[in-house]
Amino acid sequence: MKKQDFIFAIICGLSVAWVVVDFVPMKYGTPYRMIGFIILPILSVIGLYVVEFIGKKFLFIHQAGKFALAGVFADVVDIKIFQLLIIFAPFSLFFKGVSFLIAVAVKYFANKHWTFPARSASPARQPNGSHGGGHSDAGGEKHEGREVICFFLVTLVGLFINVVAFYCATEIIHPQFGISVNIWIELSIIFAALVTAAWNFLGYKFLVFKK
Repeated sequence: MKKQDFIFAIICGLSVAWVVVDFVPMKYGTPYRMIGFIILPILSVIGLYVVEFIGKKFLFIHQAGKFALAGVFADVVDIKIFQLLIIFAPFSLFFKGVSFLIAVAVKYFANKHWTFPARSASPARQPNGSHGGGHSDAGGEKHEGREVICFFLVTLVGLFINVVAFYCATEIIHPQFGISVNIWIELSIIFAALVTAAWNFLGYKFLVFKK
């Protein structure tokens, strides 16, 4: 496992623990509420190691594992930024869209440079400057431009799916089983993220960061 993979897995585990701690009642005390900050990073590293091992034969599995970790980290960004925004203004789907778009920027960077690095590489330049270096640079810029546009088109569809799923969970279903509004909102964000994740992975893999 590469050093950067190990570090990112640790960061993802810690970020998930930051959300999970909200689900542990205060009555259990700080030590029990903080145990996730130890267990989850370890599980993240183990999980990434497993998918990396399996990915030696099935690249799809390795990419899916990295995509999941990157997505989880971005979803924590989504949740925490949304919680910060609603402190300053009443609940609004507008703020859900803002937090989602910020999380999208995180996902783009992580997926481009970590999940699908080989796929997102720009076309190689011609050796010894043949056919003109300028043409190669222009081709690389066009490739990057198309990649960004395609990414945001796929993501816009993901935004629609995400907001609709979140709306259904919060405005149509409403909190169930005695769960508090704040926890239900977090669960709804997670639900919306999972529904969107399936679309995003297929879109990024086969449309955006394809060979």
